[in-house]
Amino acid sequence: MTSDARHRKRVKVMQQLFAATFDSKNQDNYLDSLNQEEADYLKEIIAHLDKIDKQIASVATERPIEETNKLDLAILRSIMFESMVKDTPPKVLIDEAVEMAKEFGAEGSPKFVNGVLGKLLIK
Repeated sequence: MTSDARHRKRVKVMQQLFAATFDSKNQDNYLDSLNQEEADYLKEIIAHLDKIDKQIASVATERPIEETNKLDLAILRSIMFESMVKDTPPKVLIDEAVEMAKEFGAEGSPKFVNGVLGKLLIK
């Protein structure tokens, strides 16, 4: 793993978002390990999941949201939210997402994540 603070923050948020997928009723369980800023950011992502998931579903038509690998989904959701609220260049976000997919995902995760984000962020 890289020592870049932004990368570590993205990974931490993605991991907590991943955990939230399994325990959405008990937010305190996964928010406890975050500082206030990170917790607020994660709550914002969760509040926008419907919008984010619709965007993902619009381009990942071969893999419905409910059948998408939960880790891939956490990566996509966190990166899509960042693209909505920050001015990070799309190529940087895609590179970060692919790196997280390589580090934490399954064999096909990097290709899937790259394809979905490429369609959504590169216009």
